[in-house]
Amino acid sequence: MTILVTGAAGFIGFHMSQALLARGDEVVGIDNLNDYYPVQLKRDRLARLANEKGFTFVEADIADMAALQQAVAGRKITHVVHLAAQAGVRYSLENPAAYASSNLIGHLNMLELARHADALEHMCYASSSSVYGGRTDLPFLETDRVDTPVSLYAATKRADELMSHTYAHLYRIPLTGLRFFTVYGPWGRPDMAYWSFTQKILAGDTITVFNHGDMLRDFTYIDDIVDGVVRIVTTGQVGGRDVPHAIYNIGNNHPERLDDFIAILEKTIGKKAVREELPMQPGDVPATYADITAIRDDYGFEPKTDLATGLSRFVAWYRQHFDV
Repeated sequence: MTILVTGAAGFIGFHMSQALLARGDEVVGIDNLNDYYPVQLKRDRLARLANEKGFTFVEADIADMAALQQAVAGRKITHVVHLAAQAGVRYSLENPAAYASSNLIGHLNMLELARHADALEHMCYASSSSVYGGRTDLPFLETDRVDTPVSLYAATKRADELMSHTYAHLYRIPLTGLRFFTVYGPWGRPDMAYWSFTQKILAGDTITVFNHGDMLRDFTYIDDIVDGVVRIVTTGQVGGRDVPHAIYNIGNNHPERLDDFIAILEKTIGKKAVREELPMQPGDVPATYADITAIRDDYGFEPKTDLATGLSRFVAWYRQHFDV
């Protein structure tokens, strides 16, 4: 298979590309290498992928249709894993235009690309658990109403799902949206709590704990995420739908309190955190918890990595990568 991976220099895109290349697939990676977090980390990921047989990288912005078309010109793309997006809930309060460009225009461009790709068999795309907004009825089901987002990031991800359904209906493009739940692990994102907490605890700096640690998160280890996405990409859609568009939760199905998460991290690092307790941040939600019945039934997805194991692997990677 020849698979287009957008956001290939990003956290999940990097791991997805590695997994697909290990299977023997050809991977065309696209990324615009923006500076939302240090670009050097993205370049370090790409340096690892560059040594893999079958990998081609094109620096391009998915919001630029001409650049996107040029990136795939002459390539017989059979599958797409569309992960490129402007990430982050809190940053959407500061720079909303970045989300409109990447998550709305960029996603629409990817749908147009899929519409005109004659060899395309299936496109998976990244949605987010944030679409569930501030719901308190747990766990979250794909059939729950998701029309009350509490951040612009969440609103753009829900808009992506709606645009995808429309394109699947109009043009019969097989599309699968994946609502990711708090993905973490080696080569992760510096803006995520597990990374910043690790960095600050090691340095003896103060960590900021929102809502006094009284939040639930369905932390999902990167290897489990990749296993699920690879299953969906390689298997294709499960039949029986009037419109070839499906949405799945993909999470650990085992939420952890933020306070417990910090305690596990402290034990893993061997050092207590210095804490600053603050109220809930605008745009944050009190809990995330994935019901994974649908993806388990359709694709046999079953997360295997508990939080203590996953954090231990991340901390080991972090110490080695930054020599601390």
